[in-house]
Amino acid sequence: MSRTRKYDGVVYRRKETSFWWVCYRDRNGSRRRESTFTQDWQEAQQLLRERLQARDNIVLDVIRKGEKLSLEQWADFFLENYSKPPLRAEKTHQVNLRVAKHLKSAFASRKLVDITADDIEAYLRDRLRKSVRVRTALGYRQMGTLKPTTVHQELRVFRRMLNVAVRKKLLQANPLYPCSIRAVCG
Repeated sequence: MSRTRKYDGVVYRRKETSFWWVCYRDRNGSRRRESTFTQDWQEAQQLLRERLQARDNIVLDVIRKGEKLSLEQWADFFLENYSKPPLRAEKTHQVNLRVAKHLKSAFASRKLVDITADDIEAYLRDRLRKSVRVRTALGYRQMGTLKPTTVHQELRVFRRMLNVAVRKKLLQANPLYPCSIRAVCG
């Protein structure tokens, strides 16, 4: 007869690292060990509680998948499944493609969960300083700076992408909401 388990999970420290680790069992009873990537015991405890809550809500695998997903991968998935007609108009899809191109170049291969409100604010400020390049028959021509309306449209698409990620439980919360948009675009 097997021993009964005393605890759902534990937080411990390994010798070779200064980070705290968590060990818990998933729904199948398999032991999962992972690093918390933090030196703070309270944050490690919080991560363990989140993992156990996700396990009990049967969304642990989805959350773990979200931590590995890059913004580039998510943007491609979003464009394929949530932007194309007949779900959205063709013109809306074209705008989403343009915005995704700028987001991919700005955030490169950063993880979706690593994007913060400060990163988004910095991106918006950078976009407001950029100049417009227009393609003509003779080549490209530099125009003035981007209009705040254009940047705000990009922000709306980005917010929608992140809201869908939250709804799919790939993110805990949308990092855009703490961002003071009026301070950047206003």
